[in-house]
Amino acid sequence: MKKVALISGITGQDGAYLAKFLLKKNYIVHGIKRRSSTINTDRIDDIYEDRHSNKVNFFLHYGDVTDYSNIFNLIKNINPNEIYNLAAQSHVKVSFDTPIYTSNTNALGTLNFLEAIKTLNLKKIKFYQASTSEMFGNIKKKSISEKDKFNPVSPYGTSKLYSYWIVKNYRESYNIFASNGILFNHESPLRGETFVSRKITMNVAKRYHGYKEILYLGNIYSKRDWGHAADYVEGMWKMLQYKKSDDFILASNSTTTVKEFVNKAFSKIGINLTWKGKGIKEIAFDKKTKEIYVRIDKNYFRPNELNYLKGNASKAKKLLKWKQRYNLDKLIDEMVSKDIEKTI
Repeated sequence: MKKVALISGITGQDGAYLAKFLLKKNYIVHGIKRRSSTINTDRIDDIYEDRHSNKVNFFLHYGDVTDYSNIFNLIKNINPNEIYNLAAQSHVKVSFDTPIYTSNTNALGTLNFLEAIKTLNLKKIKFYQASTSEMFGNIKKKSISEKDKFNPVSPYGTSKLYSYWIVKNYRESYNIFASNGILFNHESPLRGETFVSRKITMNVAKRYHGYKEILYLGNIYSKRDWGHAADYVEGMWKMLQYKKSDDFILASNSTTTVKEFVNKAFSKIGINLTWKGKGIKEIAFDKKTKEIYVRIDKNYFRPNELNYLKGNASKAKKLLKWKQRYNLDKLIDEMVSKDIEKTI
């Protein structure tokens, strides 16, 4: 019998990578997508199967994690072995503008899954919750592990912290197999265009094709722990194959500033940037041509900045045998190359 997986957030970066990973593992995969007036399945079009065909292993269902009855009925009808809750309003800056929507989706959405599993008494189901490094906030730690305290500094991080704790509550109270994957920043060519990593590589691609478009950024001195989404979805799967449910950090165990990410990305097309100025007046330019490539825009600063993140994934590496295939240079190289292919 093939295992059956249900993925919320199937049309997002992680959902797309995870669906493809599970299909290669011979799973039957069901995905939840929100109804939209436009078709937003670009990331999974290559694995879509007409349900009228024989031996279909991939199915899409309209739904929303904030609708309990919808989630309840999907779980009841699909009866999955594994559920991966990846649906979220995941843009940190946007969470300050839409705190109620962010909280309803990220916090209550998780509760809806857990309550449905409990009510249906489907103890065989293994549940994965997408947690985030943003829950730690600006703690004074050079390297963050599962034992460190949380101190979120955004509505996004706070909403995810609710999800983290409600997973632990249901795990301990109702003996549900429910694990939190505390993932540090993970990027890919499928990353959303409003996230800083993809924003950078798309601008590099435009420059490669001759477009003279200035890249506007916020806090270029914030440090992040960047990995590749393809590595991280494998870690999600490994968490649900482990002998017991638990909480695991996935991270690259290194940290890099946004500014250095920019330098590395532009170097991929032979442009070595020089920086000058301070604060919002800082710019990056080509020393040979004097042409400006990067400016700072105060509108891209968060109301409460998270300045430093570096994760310690030793627990996942030891217990789950999780390994990374991508370092930061390889990640940036792939993102720039793919965006160059896409940009006309």
